[in-house]
Amino acid sequence: MPDASHIVALLGPTNTGKTHRAIERMLEHGTGMIGLPLRLLAREVYDKISARIGEAEVALVTGEEQRIPARPSYWVCTVEAMPTDREVDLVAIDEVQLAAHEQRGHVFTSRVLHARGRKETWLLGADTMRPVLSELVPTARQVEHPRLSRLSFAGTTPLARVPPRSAVVAFSMNHVYEIAERIRARKGGAAVVLGALSPRTRNAQVAMFQAGEVDWLVATDSIGMGLNLDVEHVAFAALKKFDGHDVREVDEAELAQIAGRAGRWIQDGTFGAISPLELPASAAAAIEQHRFPPVRRVRWRNDDLAFGSVSDLLASLSERPRRKILAPAFDAEDKRALQILSQRSDVLTVARGEDMVRLLWDVCTIPDFRKLLFEAHAAFLAELYLELARRGRLDDDWVDAHVRPLDDDRGDVETLVARIAATRTWTYVANRSAWLESPRAWQERTASLEDRLSDALHERLVARFVDVKKAKSSRSRPRVNAPRSEPALDEGVAPGHPFAKLAAMRARVGGAPEPPRSSHAPLWAEELVDADHGAFTLDPSGAIHTAGRLVGALARGSAVDLPDVRLADVGELGAGSRARVSRRLLAFARDVVNDLVGPARDLARGGSPSLRGFVHHLERGLGTARARDLAGLALAADERHALEVAGVTFGGAVVWVTRGLAPDAIDARVALTSTFFGLRVDPPRRGAVSLVRARGVPPEAYAAIGFPVFGARAIRADVAERVAASDGEEAATLASWVGCTTRELARVLADLRRAKPAP
Repeated sequence: MPDASHIVALLGPTNTGKTHRAIERMLEHGTGMIGLPLRLLAREVYDKISARIGEAEVALVTGEEQRIPARPSYWVCTVEAMPTDREVDLVAIDEVQLAAHEQRGHVFTSRVLHARGRKETWLLGADTMRPVLSELVPTARQVEHPRLSRLSFAGTTPLARVPPRSAVVAFSMNHVYEIAERIRARKGGAAVVLGALSPRTRNAQVAMFQAGEVDWLVATDSIGMGLNLDVEHVAFAALKKFDGHDVREVDEAELAQIAGRAGRWIQDGTFGAISPLELPASAAAAIEQHRFPPVRRVRWRNDDLAFGSVSDLLASLSERPRRKILAPAFDAEDKRALQILSQRSDVLTVARGEDMVRLLWDVCTIPDFRKLLFEAHAAFLAELYLELARRGRLDDDWVDAHVRPLDDDRGDVETLVARIAATRTWTYVANRSAWLESPRAWQERTASLEDRLSDALHERLVARFVDVKKAKSSRSRPRVNAPRSEPALDEGVAPGHPFAKLAAMRARVGGAPEPPRSSHAPLWAEELVDADHGAFTLDPSGAIHTAGRLVGALARGSAVDLPDVRLADVGELGAGSRARVSRRLLAFARDVVNDLVGPARDLARGGSPSLRGFVHHLERGLGTARARDLAGLALAADERHALEVAGVTFGGAVVWVTRGLAPDAIDARVALTSTFFGLRVDPPRRGAVSLVRARGVPPEAYAAIGFPVFGARAIRADVAERVAASDGEEAATLASWVGCTTRELARVLADLRRAKPAP
């Protein structure tokens, strides 16, 4: 739509009421749509609007959630999910400065250029966007409102002296956890907010902080947008972050966005740093005065895509902008995924014709919620696309086989974070209704699963980062920014109160403080916590023993190489001791995997994408992979040599870690595999070179114990490679190597040939 509508560019620093003003203006019109930068913020705005005018009037559209009544008047969306073909009276785009973002920027730029309301269009964001908007949208009337509260620099202070009602900001998950544990030890506890948390978990953590249950919050820069908090002080514990490519300095405008969380509405706020970190005087002054270098260029990508072929699509995505102010967005996730999939012959075979190319592109737009290795995400997309291409829709049993393993709310914080990330992928897929046989059922199931995992994660965070007794005694005063009207969670809470569930959870997790260790924990438990790796034994059944005592067992984790654990019946232990023992057993279980993969895992850290992808495949097979599955990962000569030194054997058909074929290693692999796949895998007898494949045991399970499947047999990796590399040996000789009949051998040899990379 041309710029016929009245366009308002509402620009300025944080806490100027930009989003609030846009919402109020939208509700003055008969219809409207607002695009927001985060799913969490979209849900918050949806809840506020629907509480005012009813759910029948309001639609919520994000990648992972769609609530669309029969005839909505107002649409609340994430920017990426906005249905731009729907005409409404007012369109608002929030946080337009994200148009400069390397990954998402091109979407914001597209909305700035093309999304228009019939009567009004509002563009909301930082005043650094003035020159860009002046050029891209010259008809826009630029409006500025002053910040509603003052933001002042408070200098540097030790963590022990950070005042109550503070948010401490770091830029990595591990750093956040470290600070939260230090605050727990000194002050009783903190809420934790990370971008990796689900909206439900983040809301629960924020509710705990807002209710005054804890007086400190530790967060990444994820609090910079979408969270309105009763924070009086923001303290930076770091000034550098990893942006997906490199570690870089956080720029002053980004620091201001985060610091602006302090002093919301009309309450003044302060910001500073945690010693020994020093915030540069120039940065502090810029944040106080809200003056930053203007944005000079924003990201752009062609919206007029060609779907005649995969190569046509890639070419249209690579088209360069014709204006200097627009920088090409060549490294977006969806395009990277398409580039990887376009190199797969199985994908190209079916990606023919406009409909199938469009489907491929739609699949490539699924976000990488798991943030493991991008190659793993691309492999999942390929699997999904090929299933859709073959069947037209995803079979319920096929989806269930992927979702069911995630339905487990046990595990530590890291395990649950990973499980929620994987669940969000399926929540996103479930909202592509045309892709599934039973979309409504899967939308309900994945949403319910994410909620249950989120509740479990919140409980683990409270158990790990809140000492209830200390937190209770350290609360110095009520909240300042908003007089506390809710009852404290240790007071009587009515069943219908919004905090009733949180109160019940707190009673379960920390209602009874543990007595001191010396009077509560048995000596054996303390010795176990301090024991080294050699003090534990792992049976092929998955049972974990130490000093003749059964102390626990493996439990299914998010992947075969990420096991969880469960304690045996150790009822005499208190809650704190149980947690320490459980953490020690989990560390042992993860060490078992590390022993199998060995130094190869260490090489992957900081290595090239191909090296990381190569080691990832080995990890998922506990040290074994088919050579064909690794063919697309081109290793440099020095990387291959380093892997060989680390104990990796490169064969023509199979690649394996030599250490992983030792008898004790195979026993450990059997335990891990049986637990993850939920079935009984009998350990091979000592010296066995092959097994008859049992019905119901998937090939992946045999590969994970070091016996990949070829034909009707599971053959030890080194023996399989010996057969594959044989030249001129008689069939009877080869059959004797494998331990099979000559009749079976033909299928074995055929499979071995297919396991080799194509020439």
